[in-house]
Amino acid sequence: MLKVENIYKNYGSVQALNGLSFSCDDGEIFGLLGENGAGKTTTFRIIMGLISANKGTVTLDGNPIDYTKTDSIGFVTEERSLLTKLTVEDQARFYGALKNMSEDEVEKALDYWLERFEILAYKTRKIKELSKGNQQKIQFICAIMNHPKLLILDEPFTGLDPLNVKMLKEAIYDLKKEGCMIIFSSHQMEYIEEFCDKLVILVKGKPILAGRLQEIKKEYGIKQIEIIGDVEKSDFEKIKGIQKIEHIQNQWILHIENQEVVKKVFQAIQKKNIWKFEAKEPTLNEIFIEKVGGAK
Repeated sequence: MLKVENIYKNYGSVQALNGLSFSCDDGEIFGLLGENGAGKTTTFRIIMGLISANKGTVTLDGNPIDYTKTDSIGFVTEERSLLTKLTVEDQARFYGALKNMSEDEVEKALDYWLERFEILAYKTRKIKELSKGNQQKIQFICAIMNHPKLLILDEPFTGLDPLNVKMLKEAIYDLKKEGCMIIFSSHQMEYIEEFCDKLVILVKGKPILAGRLQEIKKEYGIKQIEIIGDVEKSDFEKIKGIQKIEHIQNQWILHIENQEVVKKVFQAIQKKNIWKFEAKEPTLNEIFIEKVGGAK
């Protein structure tokens, strides 16, 4: 288990982290969210032992993280951290040596992942000759080729087309099945919703929302109803609790105050011809905007 407990970090007068706590179990994917400058990168650096917190502790399986533990941590940075004049295999050997892997171990892992990502032909090519998407694949391979205990992913799908995103997703799920702990950060909320079991949202270093994703959504309740059928705007206008009515293409979207309004809407149109009636939880994107906007 990764355990981050009551972390504070200052850069001079700037408070980068303000009482951050969370945990991530084996085989769990944890989402770390926030706007640019919220404290995510500082958190990653503290977890990896690159910088120290002013207060608080970080432990991996009950032990403080130092340079004896960092071999078991993989990190895919938002900005590519590759040596572009090296070939793919030389880049892998370099990272493998840093992680105490033998040349045979590096060769075997590299060939496996290059073939899986359909870029085995690029093994002897220089990094600078590859597309941005293929460079991202190489960065991912270098981070996970020693089967890390903990993997930090910061915007891992940058520069990837949908097919390559699918490949990377499958690899992430496989690492999860192997028991790898994964800290996932992205501004694309659909990825967080798809991957993460738990999450925390930071605003200027302070956690403003934390917990299991499903429990957070349940707490927010039903906020929207989508309807397709023989109905008109006038069918909804007199119903109390409807905050906004939209008509997009052939679908009515009702924004409601709470779950109690669902029953009122259903009763009002139950005798109409209805093809779709769906009460929806808020998306993580909507929750993020509400929480971050409210905190400001």
